Amino acid sequence: MGKLRRAAVASVRFAWDFLVGDTPEVILTTSVMVALAFALHTHRVAAVITLPLVGLCGLGIGVWRASGRKGAHNP
Repeated sequence: MGKLRRAAVASVRFAWDFLVGDTPEVILTTSVMVALAFALHTHRVAAVITLPLVGLCGLGIGVWRASGRKGAHNP
């Protein structure tokens, strides 16, 4: 494998681990929120209502997934 290909593979793996890591719902929620912001840029009221709700849903899903993982702190 050439040096350029190894560097490209290493860069993609780093980016995947950095952006997705253990919580893929964070990057998914962020992507959905950015897409909605672009889609609703002319409908300000709908954006003000929808975007925080999507963010809260993403946060809730992340907390729910984390609470079920082994090794999670469950008092």
